[in-house]
Amino acid sequence: METTTVSNQNYAEIALKKEKARNRKKKIYSVISYSILILWVIITIIPLYWMLISSFRDTTVSVSFKPEWFPSKVTLSTYVRFLTETDALRWLFNSIFVSSVLTLSNVIFSSLAGYAFAKLRFPGRNTIFWLLLGTMMIPAQVTLIPVYIMIVNVFGLVDTYLAIMLPMFTVVGNIFLMKQYMSTLPTTLIQAARIDGCSEIGIFRKIILPISKPGVAVLAIFTFVSTWNEFFWPFLVTQSSSMRTIQVGLASFKFQDATDYGAMMAGSMLAALPMFILFFALQRYFLQGITIGAVKG
Repeated sequence: METTTVSNQNYAEIALKKEKARNRKKKIYSVISYSILILWVIITIIPLYWMLISSFRDTTVSVSFKPEWFPSKVTLSTYVRFLTETDALRWLFNSIFVSSVLTLSNVIFSSLAGYAFAKLRFPGRNTIFWLLLGTMMIPAQVTLIPVYIMIVNVFGLVDTYLAIMLPMFTVVGNIFLMKQYMSTLPTTLIQAARIDGCSEIGIFRKIILPISKPGVAVLAIFTFVSTWNEFFWPFLVTQSSSMRTIQVGLASFKFQDATDYGAMMAGSMLAALPMFILFFALQRYFLQGITIGAVKG
């Protein structure tokens, strides 16, 4: 009896030691993980912080040899110069207009295509869908020159809003996103509506869209962000200052053959501010967008 009691005590001590060792490993892993995350946050925030403080101080201080991490003098003259001596307001309007139109067009056409591929049965559906997905494998650099020649030389749309927006009216990735999301929607609702005599457009407008609001919201947010940050294509097809978006305008921002870094940082802050507001206001939908396309169809 005593031997059994001693044996049980030994087992309990061994189990307790193992539990302590596991807890110790978990704490070590947690410390390492949080340390890496904190370091990554610091590395990410430093450029944003530098842009912020540089936008509130004079250019001579921004380009000085010894950087000031805490500005000794705060000024709004950089913002005044950026807004008054450039077409900044026009650039901002162009970015808002282009991003809004492209967001609306992608929401409409990608949702319609996603519904068709997910819930309708028609000849060649899978073939067409896989061909569309195959185009995503083609690097953008390969199609850039043909699209540019078609827009500029064939259609003659250089330096117009249509030239900026036409190649991005619908993106295959957005069609794939909505198809994957709508594949998870209940088919019984659609069948019941068809029995009641509802048309396919009516089903899409009255049933599919209302229950697809989370997916549509994610699609709209990601499309707006990507088009707002688009640089290379608007840079290629715009020539006059009045047609540039804010990103292209910042790239061509110079005063008398010299760059005003303070005013440029102010412009960068104004260009980034809508994205900051959008992210913090709709953070939940940004996080949903990480996994929404991975839902099994």
